Amino acid sequence: MKAKEDNFVEWIKKRREEGILYVMETYGGLLYSIVRKRLFMAPDRIEECMNDVFLGIWKNIDSFDESRGTFKNWAAGVARLEALDTLRRIQRELRFQKVSLEDVDISGEDRELLALTERELSDETEEILQYLSGRDQELFRRIFLEEEEPEKAGEALGISRDNVYVRIFRGKQKIRRKLKERERA
Repeated sequence: MKAKEDNFVEWIKKRREEGILYVMETYGGLLYSIVRKRLFMAPDRIEECMNDVFLGIWKNIDSFDESRGTFKNWAAGVARLEALDTLRRIQRELRFQKVSLEDVDISGEDRELLALTERELSDETEEILQYLSGRDQELFRRIFLEEEEPEKAGEALGISRDNVYVRIFRGKQKIRRKLKERERA
């Protein structure tokens, strides 16, 4: 029996390889274009990211709910998130390289790659943060972008420790809900 449009999700849930192979054949082009769009400045990372996309689909298939949308849209969301994770890894790698600038001649292409990566992440981040109130946006920026300790960020904003964690929890829930709504649209 071969995987088809009406049974491939069940096959993946049962951990049958034919299910994911069907996804690769049927949706691979779409997922590749989503990943390539976000990683155009790092073509050497596209294949690795595609592997992560298919692994993400394989591992998280139980979170797919047919009543909430199509598999195609859900898989596209997985591809977008994996591409953004790859961009974050690239940015971290570039940021944490401990090399003296006198020792390295950074080419214009590498600087452009770093600038494009930062711009892409910045745009995506700002788009996501727009769903939060101004105070929560500042809290999220301090904690998740500037990597400030939650307690220190709360103290600077005049928010109690417990309230910081409540705001983070509720903010994440709100962001997830808004992104799902946007995905359905």
